[in-house]
Amino acid sequence: MNNEYLLLTPGPLSTSDSVKEAMLKDWCTWDDDYNVDIVQAIRSELCSLATKSTEYTATLMQGSGTSSVESAIGTFIPNGGKLLVINNGAYGARIVEIAQYLGITYSELDFAETELPEGHKVEAALLSDPTITHVAMVHCETTTGILNPAKEIAELVHKHNKVMILDAMSSFGGIPFDINEWHIDVLISSANKCIQGVPGFGFVIAKKSLMHTAKGNARSLSLDLYAQWQTMEQHHGKWRFTSPTHVVRAFAQALTELKQEGGISARFQRYQKNQSLLVTGMQELGFKTLLPTTLQSPIITSFYSPSSPDYDFKRFYNQLKSLGYVIYPGKVSNADCFRIGNIGEVTPQDITQLLDAIAQAKYW
Repeated sequence: MNNEYLLLTPGPLSTSDSVKEAMLKDWCTWDDDYNVDIVQAIRSELCSLATKSTEYTATLMQGSGTSSVESAIGTFIPNGGKLLVINNGAYGARIVEIAQYLGITYSELDFAETELPEGHKVEAALLSDPTITHVAMVHCETTTGILNPAKEIAELVHKHNKVMILDAMSSFGGIPFDINEWHIDVLISSANKCIQGVPGFGFVIAKKSLMHTAKGNARSLSLDLYAQWQTMEQHHGKWRFTSPTHVVRAFAQALTELKQEGGISARFQRYQKNQSLLVTGMQELGFKTLLPTTLQSPIITSFYSPSSPDYDFKRFYNQLKSLGYVIYPGKVSNADCFRIGNIGEVTPQDITQLLDAIAQAKYW
């Protein structure tokens, strides 16, 4: 089942053969062996991975990770609520766009894409506007690969009695933290990131107390997170509308493999080793990282494009792909970059072989 190439992207990502094999069976969505044994087990396991607290509940939502972000923003913020968006990249900007589409009142606290959000500025924004009820931020902003200070910001939000919504799309399952200890009220992630499943659904892990008060807030029928949660609670894992059965079954297998690897801490160590090997090897090949080590996540790394006039990303990309490796174009607005991810079914040996391929693909 091996692919012709390894995906070195922040998701979709390369998955194990056993995760792919899990999709080879059809499932009936009325039966307990799907709803109870798979869906309910996934919901329970996600909460256990997120926190030791029993105050949280997990809801699965069809679609991309952005669908789950939109479902959470649109369901938890009531009419009359106001959202503060902390934005230092493309995915923070997407939360702003969601608020605009949904007609949610919001304010935006902007930072440069290579700059960490500063706690004192967040606190100043909260103090200056008492109408703010919710705060949203991206944990790992894959625009650059920066890892934002989610714990520090969430503690400030909690101090001011606001609701903290964390887009942990590219960090949950790959970076250890306890959402209750960090005072995160709502966490959003996706099947095809650090859990190492395939695309097709996302999930929202939220305080039960928030879910109970969210009825009637949703601005969308299909993205009504409260209604989805109620259906799953009352009907033992049943989805409101068509369930992505094959993707869900693959995710269950991916959760098993996470446990077999040693849990989130062990996966984090592998990702860290991958990223460290990658940066060291790329620097030896003459590439420079966009971010200093202190700001860098273990998920994805941005590298400045070579200064050679002969360099063309598409040509470099195609040559590397022909050697069995797929990287990502840059997304930083004021720097010419490309990105290399190291999450998924990727080992240190893969990174070593990637570096050999990059040395070969350096046509310029």
